[in-house]
Amino acid sequence: MPKITFIGAGSTVFAKNLLGDIFGFPELANSRIVLHDIDEARLHTSELVAQRVAQALGAHPAIEVTTDRRAALDGADYAICMIQVAGYKPGTMIDFEIPKQYGLRQTIADTLGIGGILRGLRTIPVLLEMCRDMEALCPDVTFLNYVNPMAMNCWAISRASKIKTIGLCHSVQGTARELAHDIGVPIGEINYLSAGINHMAFYLKFERNGEDLTPRIRQVIEEGRVPDWNRVRYEMFRRLGYFVTESSEHFAEYVPWFIKRDRPDLIEQFNIPLDEYIRRCEVQIKGWELGQQVIENPGAFNEEMLRAALAQANVAPAVAEQLLRVYRELDDVKPSGEYGSLIIHSLETGVPRVIYGNVPNRGLIDNLPQGCCVEVPVLVDKNGLQPTKIGSLPAQLAALMQTNVNVQALTVEAALTGKREHIYHAAMLDPHTAAELDLEQIWRLVDDLIAAHGEWLPAYH
Repeated sequence: MPKITFIGAGSTVFAKNLLGDIFGFPELANSRIVLHDIDEARLHTSELVAQRVAQALGAHPAIEVTTDRRAALDGADYAICMIQVAGYKPGTMIDFEIPKQYGLRQTIADTLGIGGILRGLRTIPVLLEMCRDMEALCPDVTFLNYVNPMAMNCWAISRASKIKTIGLCHSVQGTARELAHDIGVPIGEINYLSAGINHMAFYLKFERNGEDLTPRIRQVIEEGRVPDWNRVRYEMFRRLGYFVTESSEHFAEYVPWFIKRDRPDLIEQFNIPLDEYIRRCEVQIKGWELGQQVIENPGAFNEEMLRAALAQANVAPAVAEQLLRVYRELDDVKPSGEYGSLIIHSLETGVPRVIYGNVPNRGLIDNLPQGCCVEVPVLVDKNGLQPTKIGSLPAQLAALMQTNVNVQALTVEAALTGKREHIYHAAMLDPHTAAELDLEQIWRLVDDLIAAHGEWLPAYH
């Protein structure tokens, strides 16, 4: 049985979903699972959840927990990473609050923009430390990275380590399901091809039985059926002719056209949720303590009691529903739709599958820079991870992606060389930052962010 190590297993709900997927395969049901986190309380909760999920699925894994990363990785066949360096506080708060002092507003701040740059700078060194551990302790491991900023992280790893790495996201398959719903075609009947960079890949093909479904997507616009939460992506589809895979709240901060401090009408017109990630973090933290009690003492609650307790604690409705869903699904585990377990199963059994992954551009997309991180279909079987050659993307799509690749490249350069100048350069070339701030403001903003991060960042020269 393979040894599967979870790094950052204190992300309990996400770990639960991936464990449910793994235990759902008979060939993987008795795997050796090692859960690692630096937070002992969260790690303990995740251990209880892992045991409950295994019991619900009739699996008999060997489950171990440790706060020692090297012990967790020693001899691992697969390592799944889901960490957040510096956490909500101070990391995410710094990424939002200091730019806000300059009038620079963000929505998610984990992929691009000034927030994505700083998240990359504090995350890449930690990932490279992990890779050095893996090179020493499990050199043949397959590293499944779920950590944002995905493209920056995977690009840095590909330059600095030989560990087999693939970056995984759920935006391609998730958006396909959303589009299928919008156009009224069952997702199981749709064939699609997507390619690009993480959070800015586009569907090059979206069809059913050879029929192009693009006219049906246009019809959603013409009939006024665009979901309120998805106005940015449909606007980009109208302008570019292709539908992007990442959500509207993410995409709005990758380009210079939607978030402008002197244009509140745009924020309203496109329904852009400023500070969205901050809100998500706050409500999740508010509900965590009660949720932890439920997970650790499930017999002490029924759903009615839990609903009343959540209401008394003033937990936000969206978080309350999430906790209720977790409570219901502790013994009713459903597939998550994530690719991690599918990759492990295919590598172990040889069952061929195509997933979407983030890998180095080694002859895969002709009109993006070689070596950058691209998101393409990947065949997985006993022969390993085999990315698909796409060729050239439509010119307008490649040009738009290049504006993001520029920022990724300079952030990676800063992380790998320790040169402070490249942090300024990355911020200068970031589309949203450049649209809002002048050069002197960008320089001062970078200085303020570096100072605020303190020891969470390495020294730059």
